Amino acid sequence: MATGKVDFFNDTGGYGFIETDDADDDVFFHMEDVGGPDLEEGQEVEFEIEESEKGPRAANLTRL
Repeated sequence: MATGKVDFFNDTGGYGFIETDDADDDVFFHMEDVGGPDLEEGQEVEFEIEESEKGPRAANLTRL
């Protein structure tokens, strides 16, 4: 499992990016995959990194 911090979150679109040392690029996430209350910028999270057509995407994301 990788760890990181939410670098950007768009509450209108329900998506954002996580900054982590485990991937070269920021990792995309969408709230439909996370569930629960919206994440906030700076919040620490743990997740798995999956490759998608557009780059790395977070899966199995949990709040720390």
